Amino acid sequence: MNTKTYRVGIVGATGAVGQELIGLLVARAFPFAELRLMASARSAGRVVEVAGKNLTIVEATPEAFAGLDLAFFAAEGAIAKALAPEAAKRGCLVLDKSSAFRMAPDVPLVIPEINLAATRGHRGIIASPNCSTAVALMGLWPLHQLFGVKRAFFSTYQSVSGTGADAIDELEAQVQAYAKGEPLPRKVYPHQIAFNVIPQVDSFGADGYTGEETKMREESRKIMGLPALKISATCVRVPVVRAHSVAVNAEFERPVDVAGARAAIAAFDGAELVDAPAQQVYPTPLDFSRRVKCGVGRLRIDTALENGLSFWVAGDNLWKGAALNSIQIAEAMIRADIPLRPAV
Repeated sequence: MNTKTYRVGIVGATGAVGQELIGLLVARAFPFAELRLMASARSAGRVVEVAGKNLTIVEATPEAFAGLDLAFFAAEGAIAKALAPEAAKRGCLVLDKSSAFRMAPDVPLVIPEINLAATRGHRGIIASPNCSTAVALMGLWPLHQLFGVKRAFFSTYQSVSGTGADAIDELEAQVQAYAKGEPLPRKVYPHQIAFNVIPQVDSFGADGYTGEETKMREESRKIMGLPALKISATCVRVPVVRAHSVAVNAEFERPVDVAGARAAIAAFDGAELVDAPAQQVYPTPLDFSRRVKCGVGRLRIDTALENGLSFWVAGDNLWKGAALNSIQIAEAMIRADIPLRPAV
């Protein structure tokens, strides 16, 4: 049994994902000997209680990574681009949740239940995928292993927590204003989010797809090791506070059957089979908020695709879609005795 402890940092410790990282590290008894909380200069000096101890937030600078074994990055891509290489130079493994390094050819993009082996030989930075990609692949990957995926269509139902705390506040303020018959305030989204859905997550590209939709396509290809996989995504923001859902229609190389698909989902570490439609039992965002696994249900033969399956996945965008996945990568690397220090 590995009894080693690690000196751990969190960049962006005051943000939503940073707070989830702190809670999960404690709850999962991650073996840290030190927990160094880092944030912007304006947050430096704040004191945060963690597991009964008062920890002082320090400014995230290159020097702040000295002596650390690993650092979880829960900050914007620009911050990751500036500081992650500096951390790696100091022998600190960076586990980054931003999009800054996901498609870099020399940076592993990892969901540990799928491609942990990609972490071997890392160069100091390991990326976690987009929240919607992580949730969707918890359903698609085990079915791919059984039937061999040929192409897939993703339609997302993404919670406002994916945008941040201001978006949660905006949804709540709009609901309250609606109930009072008052004008609905709007600052975060281009349209009202309460009692509405917005078919735009991220900005539009020249091809008409949003950045989020492009991420789902490119990241899924890289994680699954299928560079030519045909994927089309439509990403939609919905008035849900926490946890994303994805409707998936997938075509496979081999003949499919629902019983086999259910068995594959039930046997997969990252998923929980929740599929009794006759009893109105299926995964919902409320049920899978703050849950380690993603729920998969509504499994059925797709009537428009040859060898096709349709299914529904729900999972916590702040956990499996961000903080938890990074922690699971570190935990799995430690269990597999994969060195945290960069390969020479």
